[in-house]
Amino acid sequence: MARNDIAASKLSRRTILKGMAAASCAGLAGRVGRGADLSLSGREKVLAYLESLARKDGGYGWHDQQVSHLSPTFATIASYRILNKSVPNPNRCAAYIRHHHPTAWKKLEQEHREFDYHQIQSLLWLQQDVSDFRDRVTDWKAPVPYLPQYERHRYPIFRFQLAAITCRQLLGIPSADIPNEWVTYLLSRRRSNGSFNNTPADDGSDGNILNTWWGLEALAVVGGHDELRQPTIEWVQACQGTDGGFKWQPRPGHGTQPDVAYTWAAIRSLTQLNARPLDESAVLKYLLSLRNSDGGFGDRPGWASNAVATRYALESLASLNALDRLDAIPSPPPKTIVALPKNLRVYTIQIEAHGTGSPHDAVALARDLKIDLWGAKNASPRWLKTAQAIADREKLPVTFFAANEEYGTWIDVPGFGTYSHMSDIASPAGATIGSPMNGQSELPNWDQFYQRRITPLKTAGGQLIWQFGENEELVRTILDSSIETGGYDAISTFHFGNPDFTNSEPHLNRYRGHLPFVALQDAHGAEPWWFADMTEGFRTLFLATEPTWQGWSVALRNNWVAAVRRDAITNNELRMHAGSDEVAGDMLDRQIEWRWWNNPRIARPMVSLAVLRPEDELEAFRPERGATIRVRCAWSNTNQGLLTKPVSEFKSLEIDGQPVQPQLEERRGNGMRLSDHAYILAMPEIAQGDHRAVATVKCLADGREEMREIKFTV
Repeated sequence: MARNDIAASKLSRRTILKGMAAASCAGLAGRVGRGADLSLSGREKVLAYLESLARKDGGYGWHDQQVSHLSPTFATIASYRILNKSVPNPNRCAAYIRHHHPTAWKKLEQEHREFDYHQIQSLLWLQQDVSDFRDRVTDWKAPVPYLPQYERHRYPIFRFQLAAITCRQLLGIPSADIPNEWVTYLLSRRRSNGSFNNTPADDGSDGNILNTWWGLEALAVVGGHDELRQPTIEWVQACQGTDGGFKWQPRPGHGTQPDVAYTWAAIRSLTQLNARPLDESAVLKYLLSLRNSDGGFGDRPGWASNAVATRYALESLASLNALDRLDAIPSPPPKTIVALPKNLRVYTIQIEAHGTGSPHDAVALARDLKIDLWGAKNASPRWLKTAQAIADREKLPVTFFAANEEYGTWIDVPGFGTYSHMSDIASPAGATIGSPMNGQSELPNWDQFYQRRITPLKTAGGQLIWQFGENEELVRTILDSSIETGGYDAISTFHFGNPDFTNSEPHLNRYRGHLPFVALQDAHGAEPWWFADMTEGFRTLFLATEPTWQGWSVALRNNWVAAVRRDAITNNELRMHAGSDEVAGDMLDRQIEWRWWNNPRIARPMVSLAVLRPEDELEAFRPERGATIRVRCAWSNTNQGLLTKPVSEFKSLEIDGQPVQPQLEERRGNGMRLSDHAYILAMPEIAQGDHRAVATVKCLADGREEMREIKFTV
């Protein structure tokens, strides 16, 4: 490893871990970092924690991230206000907020209007002009149906839609100007017990405490409609658990544990209704149990601090006139850090990489990119068997396994709707994992899906991956249930179509340390070679004693896992989501074992060289007789596996030491974009015996040449 590469490695570790270090800033945070925390009051500790989240870009970030995000920035500003303190550097913070809507990283198919609310409210708190938002908000004339490929009934996401009402209030738009469509929609989601949820009330389902607060908040803007006040109070009060915290509904069928967000929504709702919790002393005890030694609050007792949970806890205490309790009761001592075993190494897994197209090229990519476990998406048993046979023949230590997206699976969750993209599985090749539940006339609910799909999958040693879900209220119940009773084993972050799900769905960050974060390739297109930008750009790392399915499974159970990304999408900056600071630090210390840039051991191949025979039915351009040599150069590609720009160019091909001239063959897909580009040498009458093929290409970035050799026998 060159000296400058070693320096780059250390800088990267230092940069990443700085984003994970509590008390990384000056002021009170510096005092905490120097061990003077005993001299600080409870409020000062909270302020120190908030300052530790400040980032160079002007905003505030999650504990483990080196860049800011709108959600923790909004929550941090709210926390400063609750504590009656000014935000440091308000103008820089305002500039960050104005220009960093999370979907600016990549425009999504659905508007996340909650983020617009966060921008407007934060800027108003910072005494900034928000008139430029007025046209955008007034253009929201009616609720926007959710995309039918994600929710079968097209029910709008309640939280996102009601931001249209609350944003109008923030901008001073008279309530009389709110279109009737909004009021009709709002009232259609209210149950007879006063609660609200995502589906129309006439489906007979119960409410959700978060949606109930969003509904009550919007009702206060439109005015009137308070005939259900007493039933609403009783419903909200019934959500309180025995430990004092609040659940998402009085008798939830899954995701049964109280949470700071539910407790906040309940207290806000009761305050709005001029009522109180039935057991106020218990809820205060619960809220204070969420405090951590760093000064912040977690989502549940014992969970790590984050800005959003801290804001929820502080606002709840303030609503109960109990902020003074911060100074009256000592904060808990720091948690004991459990050291990682000394015999672990870093390995790489790709989940839902290609399972179609050329097994030869998949093996070539796994070899050069040092992928230890290759999860083939929706691959046939034959494809898996062929790819593994090629790897074994070449003595490459890569294991191919099944990683399927079970298209057409719909799960009905009462009160929320009927959703797709909830059945992404992984299992050893050939394992008996039960049948998918797609294409069924009677749609399963969550409990039926758990019993009939998840149980046989887990019995066979398989795993369930959460891909995505924009309805936070739904996602919380399902992932909380997974923590409590099993279900999803990991959460997708980096993805082919979304730079980072934790960016557009920031509620996922609360699960750090409780559900592993993985990268989900979700491969698209016909050929693995033409999806290599994604295969190279992000992956999942795990710590284990060996690169096997068993080693991966143990790492997943222990959360010795991290998703990493570094490509054009991240401006070639390393992004990481690790299960803990200790896991991240260990992996960053040993980048030479997995890093695919500035690393002589690992690099994307610039040329694919394959010998094709008539029996190679999975390979494009296979001959009817004899043999065919296929050379593919490297290209950049679209998310759908179409070619955009060459990365290397063909120089020469030799057979048994003699130069030959292959024929360029191109194929085009939709929109006439290139879908394949290969140099083909047909040899129908090649002589029997041993042969040698050598292909040479030139890398366009630096002019160097790369050669690939293959020996074969006819």
